[in-house]
Amino acid sequence: MTPPSILVCGTGIAGLACALGLSRAGLSVGLLGPRHVPAVRAADDYHPRVYAISDASRALLDRLGAWRLIDARRVTPVEAMEIHGDASGCLDLSAWQDARDALAWIVESGEIERALQQAVQVMGIAWHEDQFAGLITQSAGITVTTAQGRQWQPDLLIGADGARSPVRQAARIHHDYTPYGDMGVVAHLDIERPHQNRAYQWFTGDSVFALLPMPDTADGPQASLVWSMPEGAARDWMALDAQAQQAYLASHGQSITGGRLGRLRLRTQPQGFPLTLERTAMVAPGVALVGDAAHRVHPLAGQGLNLGLGDVQAMMQVLQARESYRSPGDPRVLARYRRQRAEPVWAMGAVTHGLHRLFGTQCAPLAWARNQGMQVADRLPFLKRQLIRAAAGD
Repeated sequence: MTPPSILVCGTGIAGLACALGLSRAGLSVGLLGPRHVPAVRAADDYHPRVYAISDASRALLDRLGAWRLIDARRVTPVEAMEIHGDASGCLDLSAWQDARDALAWIVESGEIERALQQAVQVMGIAWHEDQFAGLITQSAGITVTTAQGRQWQPDLLIGADGARSPVRQAARIHHDYTPYGDMGVVAHLDIERPHQNRAYQWFTGDSVFALLPMPDTADGPQASLVWSMPEGAARDWMALDAQAQQAYLASHGQSITGGRLGRLRLRTQPQGFPLTLERTAMVAPGVALVGDAAHRVHPLAGQGLNLGLGDVQAMMQVLQARESYRSPGDPRVLARYRRQRAEPVWAMGAVTHGLHRLFGTQCAPLAWARNQGMQVADRLPFLKRQLIRAAAGD
């Protein structure tokens, strides 16, 4: 077998999309990592993790041939969104305000992975079910070693291997890590009132409570909860028995939402993950990072995966546009990739970090100002259009 020119380490959404995009661009690509095939779920059984897919990300998945493989019955368009401050502030965004069909699409992570895996199989991309073990960097290039003792010398190694990226560590790529001391807790809920394809978000001072629209079930309307809260409170809630967890949600959820969607009832066991702000240099000799290996932001904007798919899009563009005499791992090519992603990654990190700090500060004048600012923004159509376009990835 001819060794690939580009080796993508990581077989999650970012890695699969990257390998698929580069292969469709005519490049020689191989995948390195385990093959976890998502289970086919019953009609009313949903994967615990869902993503809000932006218009730009949906278009990319469509070009990769994956979007059409996702069961449309398990996809929910977000046609509007209400964002509530911790007092009187409220911002209401609707897709029609920018002549769009939807602001985003809510899709299970398992459904996206399943569709990408099918597309990778159709393209015949070589998938090496092995684990990255080490990296040797010399003047002549890089050598990748695996747990099973294999060795490759690709022109470019792409690390798409998650937030704890072994590739990033082996390549000694600079990594800034800022913990928030919070956790994101996710669960699916039965809701009493129809969501009407509307997403909701409430800032409460020490937490962010978000409800994302999901397909209805036999029990009625459903929403996905993403609740960012202090780590201690999150662990205490998740440690309770099922009845006590439900009572906690009913009490706090009713207080936060004001009964906007009626009674809230847990459908699934709450699961938590730590929240961090992470940035990296993104490249090293012969190595580039995409997705969570390259950056992580607070989930309050729901843009983490979209940012990673933006990396994939940029990688495709840079490698396709490179001069014919430059290899994929040429330092100038990698520098172009880093420059192209620097502003979007920095901007998203700044926005989410700034919002987290802004609503986490209980100073009375600042609380008044932020809620007044939301009210003013809600009365400015041109500003709403800009917010919608930024969220869409335009």
